[in-house]
Amino acid sequence: MPKLYFEDFKPGVLGEFGPREVTREEIIAFAKEYDPQPMHLDEEAARQTMLGGLSASGWHTCGLMMRMLCDWFILDSASMGANAVDEVKWLRPVRPGDKLTLRTTVLDMRASRSRPEMGFISCLFELMNASRETVMEMRSSLIMSRRAAQNPS
Repeated sequence: MPKLYFEDFKPGVLGEFGPREVTREEIIAFAKEYDPQPMHLDEEAARQTMLGGLSASGWHTCGLMMRMLCDWFILDSASMGANAVDEVKWLRPVRPGDKLTLRTTVLDMRASRSRPEMGFISCLFELMNASRETVMEMRSSLIMSRRAAQNPS
């Protein structure tokens, strides 16, 4: 039974989760499978790129963030998924050994007008390295079931 419903959220910082260390091996394994560019596969070739060294693919970083969200609260919520990602920004390279922390801020909330059993929670998700530099930002809305719809009177 989900623990968190739409009504349990409010605008402001929801909290932080982590850290989660990123390894060289997983950076290369992801790149081999999904994003085989030199800056994600080979340390020597990566030094010649604008990133100046081996770094995780942005898509790998998105996947890490999603896993962290699931482990933190999504799997213990009445999540109905999401219908879009409004914006993703990769601001700094994610390097082997980086320890990432995820901060989630609820920006806005609204109940659905057409489907009263759900609501939309607009969020800013920020992944930060150990120096508290933001490496990635994502803006998206969560679709969350409303508690009242689950327990009608």
